[in-house]
Parts: sequence; structure tokens; C-alpha cells
Amino acid sequence: MIRLYRRALFIALLFILSVGVAAWLRASAQQKRPTRPADDDEVVRVETDLTNILFTAIDKDRRYVTTLRKEDVRVFENDTPQEVFTFQRETELPLSLAILIDTSWSQEETLPDEKAAARAFVDAVIRPEKDQAAIISFTGKPTIEQPLTGDLSSLQKGIEQVIVIHPRDPEEGGAVATAEERAEPDYDDSIGYTNIWDSLSFASNEVLSQTHARTRRAIILLTDGNDTNSRLKKEEAIERAVKANVVIYSIGIVGDRQSVEKETLRRISEKTGGRAFFPDEENDLHAAFKQIEQELRAQYLLAYTPSNAARDGSYRRIRLEITNPELRKRKLRLLYREGYYARQK
Repeated sequence: MIRLYRRALFIALLFILSVGVAAWLRASAQQKRPTRPADDDEVVRVETDLTNILFTAIDKDRRYVTTLRKEDVRVFENDTPQEVFTFQRETELPLSLAILIDTSWSQEETLPDEKAAARAFVDAVIRPEKDQAAIISFTGKPTIEQPLTGDLSSLQKGIEQVIVIHPRDPEEGGAVATAEERAEPDYDDSIGYTNIWDSLSFASNEVLSQTHARTRRAIILLTDGNDTNSRLKKEEAIERAVKANVVIYSIGIVGDRQSVEKETLRRISEKTGGRAFFPDEENDLHAAFKQIEQELRAQYLLAYTPSNAARDGSYRRIRLEITNPELRKRKLRLLYREGYYARQK
């Protein structure tokens, strides 16, 4: 009898305990469940349009300065001071790069050196776990030799398969196409020309703009700067790069046949926040890539919410200034894009 009594008591206690736990779980769930606002409640949604600026600082001896603080720099938009929201060194943000290689006949003598320097650059800069790059060659039109990837072996193969393309036009040193060649469906009469602006637009809009918004986008352009057949104008290519938040680094290289369009390459680089380099020999070419590598590792990110909140698609000029008196004595040079396009409704 006692054994039956104890068993009944044990079952009763279990029942009471289970009921209590269930009640506690229901109450806890109700407390955590978000309440739906009543019809007359006002729901406020806040949207902010941060403008991000990547920049680097260089002293008079061309050394990168990596110790700036938020209070050392002031930003202006259309000459109006702006309040800085974020200021930090930006070395951990992923890189998305497009190495854009001119393969027109004017590059025939220098292409082997370009490829060697590009291979060394990829090995030094790309962190496979977070960065990615694409290899694009171009003459009359761009060709993706290797889509965006962080795999170093694939990038090396993409660089290696880049070759010079000779033009169709005999006046430009090419052979006359036969009637049979012209009848082919894939015949392209622009082969061997140099479409720099179209190719820059392609790299900005069709390749890099597809990457995550939280990434540093840059094009490394190897060319002599002589565009011969682009549909787009230079300023249109610059505009598309700026809208895609792409920085352009130009490396002006040429053999004995032509000259480098230095001012053209300087303009497209400086307008987007990059720089132009003009190496005279192979060692200088490797040094140019090394400087780009150092610059990418010495960048700052500055972000602010524009005082002009209009979403009108207008172009806004940007100016950065050093405010620290001691730093001003060092005559630092700040490298950044000259402006941006506001969002549109």
C-alpha cells in the first residue's frame, strides 16, 4: 500500500511541475513576442545617405601617413563644411580589383613586362579569403580573361593568357581581312584598335559594380592612353566610374612606336581618387605596382551625411583639408576622388 501511495504522489508531483513549466514558457514567449503597432500608431522609418570617401595621405617625402585622427581632417561638400560620422583606417575592408590590360599592337614590346609585374602584384595584394580580382584584356572590345576570384592560381593563368591583338586596318599596321573573314558572323572590324573608355565603363559597370557595397573597388589600367575607337567619351567613362565608386590607377606604358597620353591618364585617375604612373623601364613598372599596393594598405575611410539631403542626382564637389597645425607644416597631400553623384529618388 505504501508503495502505491508513493507512486501516486510522484506522478502527481510530475503533473504539477509540467503544468507550471508550460505556463512559464507561454508567459515568457508572450513577453518576447514583438507587439504589432495599432492602426493609429505612427511608424517612423529613418533613412540616411552616408557619403563614403576613401583617401590616403602622403608627406613631402612621398611617404604614406597612417596616423591621422578624425579631428585632423575636415571635409567640405560644394564648399560647405560637413560633420564627419566615421573616420578609420581601412585596411581590413575587402578589395575588388579589375586589372585592365591594353593588348593593342602598340603594347607588343612592353606586354611581357606588364604581365610579370601584374603577376607579382596579384600575389602580394590579393588575400584569397577576402579579396577578389578580375583580369580583363581589351582592344576594340574588352575580354574577361578571368572573372572575379580570390584564387591566385586562376588569376595567374588569366594574366598569362593575355596576348597582343593586331589590327585589321593596314594603315595601322594590320593585314587586310579577306572576303571570307568579313563574311564570318563573329567578324569584328574593331579588333586591334584601342577602346579605352568603353573598356573602363565595362570594368566599372559590368564587373566591379556587381560586387558587395562594402568593398574597395579599383581598376588598374595598363595602357598608353591613346583611345582610337571608343563609343563613349572620356568624361562619360569617368562619370560611370565615379557612380560605381571605382578608383582608377593608371600605368602609362608604351614601346618605341607611340607616346603616352600623360594628361589624359592623370585626369581619369585623379577624378576618381587614384593616381597615374609613367614607368620608363621594367624596374619602374614593378615600383608603380608596389606604390599602388602600399596605397591600398594605407587608406582611410571617411563618411558623412550630406547637409544637402536632396536626392537630385547632382554632382557634388568634395574637398578635404588638414586642420591640425603641426600636420599642416608637413605639407601633407591628400589623395581622394574630386566628387560624387547624389542619389536620385
